Amino acid sequence: MGRKTRPLNFLNNINKTAWNINEFCLFDLNKNALYFVKPFNLIFMKKNTLLLLTICIFKGFFSLNAQEYKYAAFKKEGKTLPYRILLPEDYDVEKKYPLVLFLHGSGERGNDNEHQLVHGSSLFLDKDFRKQNPAIVVFPQCGADDFWSTLDRDNPSGFGFVEKPKNNEMLKLVEGMLDDLILNHGIDKKRIYVGGLSMGGMGTYELVYRNPRKFAAAFAICGGANPKIARKLRRPAWRIDHGEADEVVPVELSKKMVSAILKKRGSVTYNWYPGVNHNSWDNVFADSEFLPWLFAQKK
Repeated sequence: MGRKTRPLNFLNNINKTAWNINEFCLFDLNKNALYFVKPFNLIFMKKNTLLLLTICIFKGFFSLNAQEYKYAAFKKEGKTLPYRILLPEDYDVEKKYPLVLFLHGSGERGNDNEHQLVHGSSLFLDKDFRKQNPAIVVFPQCGADDFWSTLDRDNPSGFGFVEKPKNNEMLKLVEGMLDDLILNHGIDKKRIYVGGLSMGGMGTYELVYRNPRKFAAAFAICGGANPKIARKLRRPAWRIDHGEADEVVPVELSKKMVSAILKKRGSVTYNWYPGVNHNSWDNVFADSEFLPWLFAQKK
């Protein structure tokens, strides 16, 4: 639900012996870009010359500036939630700042504390934006075998969202992390925002459901939830986006949530993108009105 690959072909019609390397590799390519690659084929020629035949490159790269997101981890009851945190450029412990919590898609799960930055992290690194909107931005990472939202695994549709989600260990860790950040950093409690894409969009609905008074605004990109939870989603301002040609998470899931929240007299801004598949986050991140809308919201 998060990452796609594309092949780059370099050589053809050559006598060779190919070895497949299955390790996860990190390549430093041109300019300030990092690409995750897996796997690649090495071609062995005379005198042990190595030529790169094909590289599978994950669609989406992040700038070396993403290293401005500091490594951190929240631990509770023997469990660990890795996360990356971006502080304002001139962070002052005496000041209060908005907090943005970003939940990634399922393709970025793991425990390397890296992959969750693939989509969306560069959005908050723009120098002009950071000067105008100093904020604390947090990207936690969901475990490889876990999920941000609670699903009915026996549902044949693949997305059977439970009506009353309760036992979600990952969101419990996220809530603990949030409480810890509020306690130890200068967080403006009237300007706490949450959002995510795909699995992260699903988790956004559920996190707001679990904490209906905590967030000033929420954004869900190509996500979904059980419409019956909408009664507890009406307080924050919502932005919901989805590609109409999404073949991974059906756009109807987002449309049902928009209708359900509006019926409960919630505030929703929504966009359906014709011809756009699962990567509707590209449209959202390219929208010059997205971040100004987000940071204008207050409780």
